[in-house]
Amino acid sequence: MTVEEKSEAVSFEELLKESTGETGWLEPGERVEAQIVDIGSDWVFLGLGGKSEGSLDKKELLDENGEFPFKVGDTIAAYFLSSQHGEFLFTTQITTGEAGRNYLDHAWNSKIPVEGLVEKEIKGGFQVKIAGGTMAFCPYSQMGLRRVEDSSGYIGERMSFVITEHGEEGRNVILSNRAILKAEEREKRKVLKEELREGMKITGTVASIQGFGAFIDIGGIQGLLPISEVAWARIDDIHEFLSIGQELELMILNLDWEKDRVALSLKATLPDPWDRVEEKYPAGSSHTGTVARLTKFGAFVTLEGGVDGLIHISRLGGGKRINHPGEALEQGQSFDVTVETVDLEKRRISLRLTQEEKGKDEMEMADDGDYRTYLQKTPASMGTFGDILKDKLARATEKKKTKK
Repeated sequence: MTVEEKSEAVSFEELLKESTGETGWLEPGERVEAQIVDIGSDWVFLGLGGKSEGSLDKKELLDENGEFPFKVGDTIAAYFLSSQHGEFLFTTQITTGEAGRNYLDHAWNSKIPVEGLVEKEIKGGFQVKIAGGTMAFCPYSQMGLRRVEDSSGYIGERMSFVITEHGEEGRNVILSNRAILKAEEREKRKVLKEELREGMKITGTVASIQGFGAFIDIGGIQGLLPISEVAWARIDDIHEFLSIGQELELMILNLDWEKDRVALSLKATLPDPWDRVEEKYPAGSSHTGTVARLTKFGAFVTLEGGVDGLIHISRLGGGKRINHPGEALEQGQSFDVTVETVDLEKRRISLRLTQEEKGKDEMEMADDGDYRTYLQKTPASMGTFGDILKDKLARATEKKKTKK
């Protein structure tokens, strides 16, 4: 039992002090704590203060191996079911079995959690077997805190639910697992609201991964780690960086308790590659880069994870005008580039192709014969802008004469 759960529970001694001495001092479904005062072959007896006792089916407390892990004097949490002839009946949660069928009405009216086995996926949700073999339905929207990519992971799991609808004498039972998780989350948020601060570093576990980011469990509630905050490098597939169950050290970027939003960052806990850009990439230095993406105005080239530079379209095409960088480069292509300028404030690096620079040097050093050969291999020019304009005016004049 967590500290939060203990703070929620009310001890029987406190309830007795507040009671009027009548047998109806507990409401069905009320959650309380009590000490085990005796253990029988089938029942566990709980001390209610004074000479009163409550009873609980021993099978509910068996562990996964069928062992009974408690002893006299241990304190457990339980839900009050009913009182008959001075006998107080309790349960930890509604389980399967013959006794469970008798408890469903109490669970429905008092919102006591029921245990269920998720058997299979059906249209709109899941078929769940609950108390006494009763078949119930849990919609997709009520399973878990958030929709998951692979819902088949729920099949075969024993989970807790509350009954949201109970009709037709048990033939129409609708369940919600999310209602339980939301209630637990609200209580945990109360505690975390006092502890968490923006800029604080915390540890979290990857709960689910989406295309836009990952939901991280940070102590019972989930925060969002956007894909843009996973790494300094550009990410195409988030699954290459994160996996379910992975533990991460994160920084809290934003807390919005009114909207139940916690924004997290992984890259904020990692060294910023731009801190060393001035030292590693000074103007005039040459490096090997890879085309990260092409835009209409140029090509972004990755020098290292998180550090991209831009080659403007005017520096591509080998001196010829091109309409798109894709005519000269391909995404993923690697080549040597030279740094022209660095703007740390705007995080911009201007690049040029190193081979372009070498080509110019080679042309300047070539003799006349080599230079003429180079010109002969150059495609014929369309002429200067003035030549084109003169030609256009001449054709317009000729057209007017023809019309006359």
